[in-house]
Amino acid sequence: MGDPVMSQYDVHLFTDHLVVYERENGLPKIITYRLLAVWEPLKSLQSGQSVDFIDPVYSVDPSEAQFSSSILRFHYNSMRTPPSVYDYDMNTGISVLKKIETICIDPSFKASRLSLLDRGFIFAIAHIRGGGEMGRQWYENGKLLKKRNTFTDFIASAEYLIEKKYCSKEKLCIDGRSAGGLLIGAVLNMRPDLFKAAIAGVPFVDVVTTMLDPTIPLTTSEWEEWGDPRKEEFYFYMKSYSPVDNVNPRVMYSEPAKFVAKLRELMTDDNILLFKCELDAGHFSKSGRFERLQEDAFIYTFILKALNIIPASASGHS
Repeated sequence: MGDPVMSQYDVHLFTDHLVVYERENGLPKIITYRLLAVWEPLKSLQSGQSVDFIDPVYSVDPSEAQFSSSILRFHYNSMRTPPSVYDYDMNTGISVLKKIETICIDPSFKASRLSLLDRGFIFAIAHIRGGGEMGRQWYENGKLLKKRNTFTDFIASAEYLIEKKYCSKEKLCIDGRSAGGLLIGAVLNMRPDLFKAAIAGVPFVDVVTTMLDPTIPLTTSEWEEWGDPRKEEFYFYMKSYSPVDNVNPRVMYSEPAKFVAKLRELMTDDNILLFKCELDAGHFSKSGRFERLQEDAFIYTFILKALNIIPASASGHS
């Protein structure tokens, strides 16, 4: 490739620093320069400090700042990182996550879901602590050393559905993806008697191992959500709910593989335990319309078999 295409699109001036927002081959960058004295020549600005970001592609926008401050605040967002606010210390070069947008699971229509509804299924969403539906405190009460609230809330939601006769333990199916897959693994360990079938998509189930490895993408930024297991209190708290560490009386492909292997080693029944590895799909499943429908059909078939709504012998027929 030739020389990078550079362009500047914004400049912020502070008492002791100059901040330049630029693009290199289309990718935004932030460069900070320390202003030593008014008589220093302009060429001294050539030794700027670049702000590091965790994603290969992203968007970053400046926020309001005080002229006398050494803290640069900016908004950060990417295809795998929710909208976030960071404070960057221009003296130390350290970024601190100040706010990350909470995720709300709002009701939405999905045509393929009609296949289950036509068979008499009821679809429910559990709004549990750790989400953003009930405000900031609701979110704060489901993270770090309060993460287990997420799992106990989900179990309480399941018990409520059973108590109100919406379903029974023999017909209750649960589904979660990524961090939601961690939820599925955790509640299965805590209350295996409560659920008939479970779907865990790209599940984040080896929490301690992943959070101990800062070379894995997103690990260091996720310490704000889960905690840093290099600190004793977080290490043992994570161990108390990490599915891989609790299979006995988010996410690299090795995590669910390790989880399934341990489940198979310890299982004492003949229930279906299926590990499906998609090598041509992303974190949020396949992108094509028909490929997504095929994946939905596969999951629904698994659920129907688990509930004995269709016999296992029917799998070879259309």
